Amino acid sequence: MRKLFADNLRKAPQGRGISQEKLAEMAGLRRTYIGSVDRGERNISIDNIERIATALGLKIVLL
Repeated sequence: MRKLFADNLRKAPQGRGISQEKLAEMAGLRRTYIGSVDRGERNISIDNIERIATALGLKIVLL
């Protein structure tokens, strides 16, 4: 699941021309944190998923 999230996180900003640094700024997180999530190295919290989704204007879908 972490790998799938990382893959999707990598794709979403690219389509919008948003760098990791800009995404981090928009979400109120550190660029290094975004990078480690992007590589699938972190077990991201639901709170930070929400922050990133909000910054990208995406909906969170829970099944």
